[in-house]
Amino acid sequence: MTGGRIVAGRYELATLLGQGGMGQVWTAYDQRLDRRVAVKLLRPDRVAGADDADEVRRRFVRECRVTAQVDHPGLVTVHDAGSDGDDLYLVMQYVEGADLADHLAEHDPYPWPWTVAVAAQVCAVLSAVHAVPIVHRDLKPRNVMVRPDGTIIVLDLGVASVIDSDTTRLTHTGSPIGSPAYMAPEQAMGGAVGPYTDLYALGVLIYELLSGSVPFAGNTALGVLHRHLYEPPLPVRQLRPEVPEALEALVLRLLAKDPQHRPASAQEVYETLAPLLPARGAGHPMSTTNGPLDPSRPFLRPHAPWPDRPAAPPPPPRTAPVAARTDVAGAVDEVKRLLGEGRITQAVDVLGGILPAAAAEHGEHSPVVRILRKQYATTLMDDGQYRRALPELRRLADDRAAESGPADAQTLQYRFDAAQCLEQIGEPAAALAEYRGLLPYYESRYATVGTDPARAFEIRHRIAGLLVSMGDHMAAHQQLQQLLHDAERTYGPHHPLPAELRRRLDRQQQMRGV
Repeated sequence: MTGGRIVAGRYELATLLGQGGMGQVWTAYDQRLDRRVAVKLLRPDRVAGADDADEVRRRFVRECRVTAQVDHPGLVTVHDAGSDGDDLYLVMQYVEGADLADHLAEHDPYPWPWTVAVAAQVCAVLSAVHAVPIVHRDLKPRNVMVRPDGTIIVLDLGVASVIDSDTTRLTHTGSPIGSPAYMAPEQAMGGAVGPYTDLYALGVLIYELLSGSVPFAGNTALGVLHRHLYEPPLPVRQLRPEVPEALEALVLRLLAKDPQHRPASAQEVYETLAPLLPARGAGHPMSTTNGPLDPSRPFLRPHAPWPDRPAAPPPPPRTAPVAARTDVAGAVDEVKRLLGEGRITQAVDVLGGILPAAAAEHGEHSPVVRILRKQYATTLMDDGQYRRALPELRRLADDRAAESGPADAQTLQYRFDAAQCLEQIGEPAAALAEYRGLLPYYESRYATVGTDPARAFEIRHRIAGLLVSMGDHMAAHQQLQQLLHDAERTYGPHHPLPAELRRRLDRQQQMRGV
């Protein structure tokens, strides 16, 4: 592919900035708005394990929609997304500056105050995206830009989960999806990922800035992943004694094998870094505060993440004020139209706006309100707003259980969806407890009624992933082995589920045996 191609009838490709096995990044010219932009092109047919290119396209559009909801100065602005021929395209703000890998190469050794300033700004970004919740999954120096004014921009938010949510899958070149040098143990083992996964990658990034190299390297991807799983990192002060002890201690906590031993949040990491930041209005002896690309320059503390606070109320509907939304039937028709057009976020706003009026008109426990609340929760999940969907699902589950009992199929479905929300927002212990509470009901239904055990098997698979994310690798391995035995007995050895389980167990065994 050469420059000059017009993407989506609007974006003229100019200069190739970088490329990999699954896509390219170009500078481009937006002919409609007369501005320079960056265009990322992805090929669905080249995504590892992508049996259905249309499914990859759907995931891509969804991730673009969800990530576009995050408004933070440390994130690159998404202007447009879609498909053009065989390519998926993502149009972003063009960012002047240098990526962190090049910045490090040009400043060796990297001043430790700069490292603190970079990490603090990244914490602000992670705090914002984890609140959505979104997990970056591929935080590394190439995905962090230093602008001329020293501010940090994080790139490729949501792209890793489009490429493949199973980070242990191998491409045709034999390399795992993602970046092994920055991959947390639970991610390498195919466990559930969460904010704790990004914090581990942040620890690797800080270590690399301070020492000049990643903590775990090797000749093969498997060798690197094995070291992440089993070897302790060399304390960075053995390489650079001038690094503050508090900073070294933070890095070691971030690189803990067990996610529960890492800091609880990006907010906590920021607060640990804050005393090491340059003093307000003052330079630092190791910092060139008047020069370009100095990441310590912005620190009058404008990028500090928001402290913990109550969740913001749902935004008002864009189509009409809440007070004017009294036509329930009309609102339902509008929601159907919006969903048919793929305008999920607008549909969420309409549903959120009509619920109070519907409850006032028909009663909180009326069939009309329950149907609307169910549609609202489902649409919130489709829009990636798991934190807002969770209380709606719990309310639905409680109401249904009171009416039809805890073993009712719809009650169980609401609880299953709630468990998925807990998993997505990075609460593995709560998700694990919910799945374990659900499992006996589904196993009983299979044993007594003879229903398909697919849901029970899915729950057991999710339990194994959560056990990995909580550092209990042995229990996860046993869970997968027993699930493989039962799946083969039920479906036969050539069914996709046993094949997937064997692949995962083999990968885990390989990483242990390297």
